[in-house]
Amino acid sequence: MDIAGARRSPAGLLVTWGLTRLLLLLFVLKVFVFPGPDVTSDVSVIYQGWFDVLRTGTFPLDDVTWQYPPAAALAILSPGLLPFLPYATAFFVLAFLADLVAFSLLLYAGLRPGRSLRGVWVWVVGVPLLGPTVYARYDVMVTAVAVAALLAGARHPRVAGVLVGFGAMLKVWPVLLLVAVRRRSTWMASAVTAAGLAALFSVAMPGAFAFLTFQADRGTEVESLGSLVFHVARQYGWDGQVLLNYGSVEFLGPWVNVVSTAALALTGLAFGWLLLWRLTATRFEAHTAADAAFVAVLMFTTTSRVISPQYMVWLIGLAAVCLCFRASRMGVPALIVLVASFVTVLEFPIYFGNVVASDGLGVTLLFLRNGLLVVAAVLAAVQLWRSTVSPEAEPPLPAQATLTTEETSVSP
Repeated sequence: MDIAGARRSPAGLLVTWGLTRLLLLLFVLKVFVFPGPDVTSDVSVIYQGWFDVLRTGTFPLDDVTWQYPPAAALAILSPGLLPFLPYATAFFVLAFLADLVAFSLLLYAGLRPGRSLRGVWVWVVGVPLLGPTVYARYDVMVTAVAVAALLAGARHPRVAGVLVGFGAMLKVWPVLLLVAVRRRSTWMASAVTAAGLAALFSVAMPGAFAFLTFQADRGTEVESLGSLVFHVARQYGWDGQVLLNYGSVEFLGPWVNVVSTAALALTGLAFGWLLLWRLTATRFEAHTAADAAFVAVLMFTTTSRVISPQYMVWLIGLAAVCLCFRASRMGVPALIVLVASFVTVLEFPIYFGNVVASDGLGVTLLFLRNGLLVVAAVLAAVQLWRSTVSPEAEPPLPAQATLTTEETSVSP
C-alpha cells in the first residue's frame, strides 16, 4: 500500500468506504436480500417495541430482552430525530452516520504527523465484513463513541473521560477503555459522567437498572466459546435444547449452568491478568491506552457467555484505533480479528441454521471463529506484555563496544 500517496489523496479510502456502505444500506433497506434470516427484524420489531415503551417515560420493565444500561434508551429513541422516516429506516440512517463519524475520526487521526492510515483501512474493510447486521444493531453507535474517546485521550483527557462514561452507560464495555489510563482527570470525568447519567435516569424513568437482573439470568448462547461443549455433546446424545431465551438463541439443559459458570471464571481470570499487567507495566507510550483497551475488550468478548455477531464491531473499532499509531504491535491480532469477522458473517446470518442444528458446517464455522478470537486474544496479550512489562535489551556501553571491536581486530 502506498501510504504516502494515500496521505496526499485518500480517494481510495473514500471510494471504498462509500461503495461498501451503500451496499450495506441496500441490504438493510431490502433492496437486495442478504442470505440467511432477516437481521433487520430486531430493529423493526424489538427496537421499535422498546421505542414505544420508552417514549412513555419508563423502561421495558417486564421485557427480559432489555439487557442494556439506561443510556441505551437514547440510541433506541434516536430515530425520533427523523420523524419524516419510518422507524427502521431512520435507525439505519443513524447507524450509517455513526459509521461515518468513526471513519472521519480515524481518517483525521491517520493523516496526522507520525500516524498511519492502517487504522482507517481496518475500519473501512472490517465493518462490511460483518454484513448488514452491523447497521441493524446499535453497537456501531457505541463503537463510534469508543473510537472518539480513545483518539481524544492524549490531547483532551477530560473529553475522553466524558465519552468513556457516556459509552459505559450505553453498553458497559467502554469502561474497559480506562484500563491503561493514568490521568486522574480522565477517570474523574468518566465517573462523574456515568454517575450523573445513572442518577438522571433513575429519577426520571423507572426501571433504569432492571437490566442487571436480566443479565445475571442469561445462559450459554449458541455462538459463544462455551457453546462448543454442547455442539460437540449433541453429537453424542446430549439431551438439552436450543431455544430463544433472554433475547438470544441459547443452550438449555444438563450442565449448562456449569459451562456458564466456567465462562464467568475465565472472564475473572482475564480480569486478574489485566490487573496484574496494570500493576507491573512500566512503559506507557502514546499507543498503550488503545492497545490495552483492545486487549481487554478482546479478552472479555472471547470469554463471554454470549458472543453476538455485532460484538465484532467493537473489536474492529478498537483495532482500527491501535493501528492509527505506527508503533502499535497489534497488527497481527487486528488481522486475525478481520478474518474472524468474515467467518462471523458466515455463521450468522448465512449459515445460522447450521449452527443451531450443530451440524458439521455450523460447528466447523464456530470452532474457526472462536479459535481465531482465542488466538488473537493470546497474541495481543503477549504483545502488550512485551511492549510494556518485559525489560528492554540495553545497548552496550561505549567502552564495551570499543573493546569488542579491538578484540575482533586482533583475533587470528
